[in-house]
Amino acid sequence: MKISTKGRYGVRFLIDVAEQGMDTHTTLSEISKRQNISSAYLGQIAGSLKRAGYIRSIKGSNGGFTLAKPPHEIQLREVLHSLEGDLTIVDPPISTEEESLYRRAIRIGLYQKIDEAVAQTLEVMTLDSLLRHGRLLHSVHNVAALRSQ
Repeated sequence: MKISTKGRYGVRFLIDVAEQGMDTHTTLSEISKRQNISSAYLGQIAGSLKRAGYIRSIKGSNGGFTLAKPPHEIQLREVLHSLEGDLTIVDPPISTEEESLYRRAIRIGLYQKIDEAVAQTLEVMTLDSLLRHGRLLHSVHNVAALRSQ
């Protein structure tokens, strides 16, 4: 399984909007510059995120995007599913009768376990947990920079 640019950029879009705060609107142009992503492509992603209920937009001179719900309520599993669709690494067999025992063993013993591990990881991750992790990394980086001076 490889998460496409749509999924990766969608998560970056949400993090960028979340970092601005729930009461602040940020424009597509500002997000595009900060994330170094084409504003045309971000516009498509914003449409998907808006339809899925993760962001809302305000038109006008003070407009832009803001989160539609708090970061702790936005599960990354749901975000990626809305942008990517099915997150499994292999499709299930059309018919288990046509599946050999070895193929079934590989599917259940390997692929299904990978799918379960990915699902469990994404189930507990929220936008808020990513924000906290980013802030922690930023703090560690700043402390290391101070020590090296």
